[in-house]
This record gives sequence, structure tokens and C-alpha cells, in this order.
Amino acid sequence: MSKIAIVYHSGFGHTKVVAESVEKGAKNVEGAEVTLIPVAEVDDHWETLENSDAIVFGSPTYMGTVSAPFKEFMDKSSKQWLEQKWKNKIAGGFTNSSSPSGDKLNTLTTLAVFAAQQSMIWVGAGTMPYVQTPHGLTQNRLGSFLGVMTQAGNVAPEVEPNADDKFTAEQFGERVATITAQFIKGK
Repeated sequence: MSKIAIVYHSGFGHTKVVAESVEKGAKNVEGAEVTLIPVAEVDDHWETLENSDAIVFGSPTYMGTVSAPFKEFMDKSSKQWLEQKWKNKIAGGFTNSSSPSGDKLNTLTTLAVFAAQQSMIWVGAGTMPYVQTPHGLTQNRLGSFLGVMTQAGNVAPEVEPNADDKFTAEQFGERVATITAQFIKGK
């Protein structure tokens, strides 16, 4: 069994929708135990993170980078960094912003550098951009390789991110869970 934690911040609910989509995809992999952790509750979950085989990071892109609450979580993890508690765990990341670009790449780069500082093993999106599926969905419509990018305009989280972005996040969750299971088995 693999343990996967998804730690995220969502200011208006859109990034939470993405986190739940990543969770849904990860649960498609047999034996994956997935825990969603909002950064506001992280103080109750440090042990969960330490016991996880993989940690997926999610933050909205605010002003071209991670949100302040997510950055606070990153800074709070200095004890884990100092003791290398997350060394060799699988890591990945996702972000959402209100525009198709929104400088989301900088947010994903920030998450990847954070994972590298924690001595983690980063997993990228793993799909070609703008792939049409047999189900009529477009996977990776925003063309990101480093992690998952989604877009939600100034609408309710029930409206956006759209079905394409949620599908991309699900596929990413499944990818992270599959790679984590392979890593645990030594493949």
C-alpha cells in the first residue's frame, strides 16, 4: 500500500477542486491511500506527511507565485528540511490561476525547487499537451510539463476549472500514485 498526501491552499475553492481531482485519480491505483490536507490544517498533519510515500503540493498562483498561506507552509517545514524527513519521497505539484497563463510556470518552479530542497523526487505531468481523448476531453490543454496547470476565471468553483482541467488533474494523480507504487516495489 502507498500513502499519498495532497497538501494545498485554495483561496476561493478552485484549487480545492483540482486537489480533489488529483485525489480521485490517485485512488484509481490499487492500494493507494490518499489524504487531502489544507495548509490551514497542516499543524495537525506533520506526522501524516512524514509517513507518506508521496506528497503532492497545490497552490493557486497569486501575483505570479504560490499564495502566502502556501508559502507559510513551506517555511514551517524547515524542521522537516533540517532533519531530511521527506528525503526520497515522491513529489509533484499543481496550480490554478484565473487566466490561461497567469505566470503559473513560476508557481510550479517554486514547488519543484521546494521539493528539491526537501530532497524529494519530482514527478512531472507526463502527458503531451492538448491531447484529445476518446471521451471528448482535452488533456493538458494548457501545455505544462513540470506539473499540472488549470485555469478558472472569475466564476464559482462548480463552473471552473473545466472538465478538461479536472481530467488532467485526475490523470496526474493516477500517475503520481502509479510511480509511487513502482518506487515502493523497487521497479
